[in-house]
Amino acid sequence: MENNQNNTAKRSLIILAILLGLGTIGVGIWGFSQKKAATELQSTNQAMKAELGGLADLKTELARQVDSLENDYQTLAGENQNLQGSLADAQSALSRKDAEIKATKTNRLSEVNGLKGEIQQLLAEKANLETVINDLQEENQVLKERTGQLERDLTVVRTENTSLGNLNKTMQSELKRLTLANFKASGFQVEVEARKPKATASSGKARRVKVSFDLIEVPQEYQGLRPLYLVITNDKGVPIQGSGIQAKAVVNGSTMDLLAVKAKDVNITATQRLSFSHELEEKLRDGVYLVSVFTDIGMLGASSFRLQ
Repeated sequence: MENNQNNTAKRSLIILAILLGLGTIGVGIWGFSQKKAATELQSTNQAMKAELGGLADLKTELARQVDSLENDYQTLAGENQNLQGSLADAQSALSRKDAEIKATKTNRLSEVNGLKGEIQQLLAEKANLETVINDLQEENQVLKERTGQLERDLTVVRTENTSLGNLNKTMQSELKRLTLANFKASGFQVEVEARKPKATASSGKARRVKVSFDLIEVPQEYQGLRPLYLVITNDKGVPIQGSGIQAKAVVNGSTMDLLAVKAKDVNITATQRLSFSHELEEKLRDGVYLVSVFTDIGMLGASSFRLQ
């Protein structure tokens, strides 16, 4: 029993010794760890102090930067306010300008449409003027041709007038030579008619020649039945076509051969009006013609006419 108690006591002492040893070891380990932790803490504390110093400097720098940024912000806020005002003014001006541009576009469009209308009108007027100019040019050409023709006709007329003047001189000379002082016609008239009984001076339309004259106070010795001859010649003295009646007239003892287009016996009285009408066998050319009426004892009268 006692041995058991001793053994138990020994085991208890051993265990206690072991526990004390372990405690001492634990205390040593703890102390070592505490020392190491203190060392680490001191190092960390120094690092934190250094970091805190840096953070303080950083804070100071950030505070300075914040002040600068606040100043910049105030400046920018002022500029922004000014810009907002300028933007509003610019937008207002832009709106007014846009309205002006729209109004200008509308006016320009109206002006353009008006100008297009004016251009169309001017083009139409130009076309009309070109037509008028072409017509005038054609008329001018026609007038030039007519002027040339008129100049040629005038030359012909002048020539004919000269011929007519010469013919009239010849006719007057012949009248003096071939007529009797107290047996000759008065009121001697010649008319040229167209197909219908209408006077004409056109060579293309002439179809008949009508002659009329008066015999007044014819002496008794010349009265009675006598032949009358109608003679028509050109300005050269050549009888016209159809002058197939051959006759003779004795004037102042001289015999004159005639080629007449008409002949008839007439009872001559003291006073009477006589006439001839001759249908032309062919168209006469342009020119001057002489119409004479003869009896067997001379010329009663003569006159001329012109065809063109």
